[in-house]
Amino acid sequence: MRIRETGDLWWKTAVIYCLDVETFMDWDDDGTGDFQGLTQRIDHLADLGVTCLWLMPFYPTADRDDGYDITDFLGVDPRLGDVGDLVRMIRTARDRGIRVIADLVVNHTSDRHPWFRAARRSKDSPYRDYYVWSATEPPDTSEQVVFPDQESGIWTRDEATGEWYRHRFYRHQPDLNTANPAVRDEIAKAVGYWMQLGLSGFRVDAVPYFLEDTAKHPDDDLQDPHDYLRDLRSFLSRRAGDSVLMGEVNLPYDQQRRFFGDDDGDGTADGTELTLQFDFVAMQQMYLSLARRDARPLAATLAARPTIPRDAQWATFVRNHDELTLDKLSDDERAEVFAAFGPDEDMQLYGRGLRRRLPPMLDGDPRRVRMVYSLLFSLPGTPVLFYGEEIGMGENLAADGRLAVRTPMQWTDERNGGFSRAAPSRLPGPVVEDGYGPAHVNVAAQRLDPDSLLAFVRLLVRRYRESPELGWAREVEILDQPHDAVLAHRCTWDDGSMVALHNLAPEPVVVPLELHDCSTEGAPVRLVDLLEDGETVVDAHGRVELELPGYGYRWLRVVHEEERRLV
Repeated sequence: MRIRETGDLWWKTAVIYCLDVETFMDWDDDGTGDFQGLTQRIDHLADLGVTCLWLMPFYPTADRDDGYDITDFLGVDPRLGDVGDLVRMIRTARDRGIRVIADLVVNHTSDRHPWFRAARRSKDSPYRDYYVWSATEPPDTSEQVVFPDQESGIWTRDEATGEWYRHRFYRHQPDLNTANPAVRDEIAKAVGYWMQLGLSGFRVDAVPYFLEDTAKHPDDDLQDPHDYLRDLRSFLSRRAGDSVLMGEVNLPYDQQRRFFGDDDGDGTADGTELTLQFDFVAMQQMYLSLARRDARPLAATLAARPTIPRDAQWATFVRNHDELTLDKLSDDERAEVFAAFGPDEDMQLYGRGLRRRLPPMLDGDPRRVRMVYSLLFSLPGTPVLFYGEEIGMGENLAADGRLAVRTPMQWTDERNGGFSRAAPSRLPGPVVEDGYGPAHVNVAAQRLDPDSLLAFVRLLVRRYRESPELGWAREVEILDQPHDAVLAHRCTWDDGSMVALHNLAPEPVVVPLELHDCSTEGAPVRLVDLLEDGETVVDAHGRVELELPGYGYRWLRVVHEEERRLV
């Protein structure tokens, strides 16, 4: 096992943890989370085994879209602290072995950004071309709206000049014109600035949208939008060779593959564009499989994953900070998932997603919750956790829209979940109530309980980090077996190999497997359990039968004679 290579391409076996500083820990008790609070809680992340911290936007904001409406790309929201607080947090995280990346939101700005304020005052403003304008009224664009509950089109008329500006998202978020080289220079300046302060890269928001205008300017030296993504990756690598761009590209695999930057698609070369991409396709098929208690949709999707560059990686996840999108499912499939996990209209969002966390969707069944997180960490790729998942937080549907899953972190069973001592009315959002509230779900209690979800996720993280084949396997091998409810897959890299079994149904089963490379006339091959004590011997023909309880899961390391790895 070439363990030394896992340090060079650290992101291929990283454990990424996403949080919003505003809702994580309030140290000065003004009601808003801050960098001081995050720094005080870094040891929680280190104890969990996190190796990369992803920060949601911390920049100055008009705060009409939870920080994604930015008014200054080179600042820190004063409610959260200042640049010095950020640098101190980065240094503390680095001391604990945790890299830090941040959201790069360059598809748009707030309409209160100084650039847009100057642009809308006059058609002759030097900032006018920083945005996308139309002198004539655009046609109906209702089909292109991202948030249909808020907008009826993607163009809005500006009264000052009588022209229309484009906004893919909300009207208070005008789109930046990346066809303008001056805009790209501003983006590069921001990227370089934050890298100099210690970031290890960025999660890039809405990649296809912000690339759409690139290479359309008549004086542009770019011939293709992907040229810009390559330039951005190259610039980032010059500033820090081991930095990453993790991209939000919610497209079918055949289109998504190109954003890695490997045009021939044979997987032998390094990528030139995004370093990691979220696997939205597999995530949605996972929920379809869970709803049906049938692993075949997920198995077929994993088998269909395209070959990606040698140094690239899929980012796998159970849920993220947005709505749990189901837009790649058919209408009938989406209806199945809604019926299983979000039957009430208030649980759904935009007609395409859910605003719920996993435990309430699974009726709090600890067997199913643990099975799903075991599945997440066993899939080939880099797992991404959203804050609170490690303790099984729920949602608060009383909060607006996507804010239902962005509630304050639950540290203790005290008021406000130990997030802040301020009055509840001053918090960024309501704390979760009912059976998933802090009285029942919190970090402090689970730290003392060896059977808690926190302890289990900590075990998954440790075993994942000890199994680099999960991050480095070129492809996943779906193993033949007779049970539709069971996903049996194998990841192999160099001399390491692991078999994982997950039962999506409540009935126990015995899973017969045939591992052709494990047939031997000498010492038998063993399958050693990694999540509990035990092992199973493979017979001389490579056959083995494995018991799997209802909603059960097993990780099994393939151990040959003379194996030198510790198990």
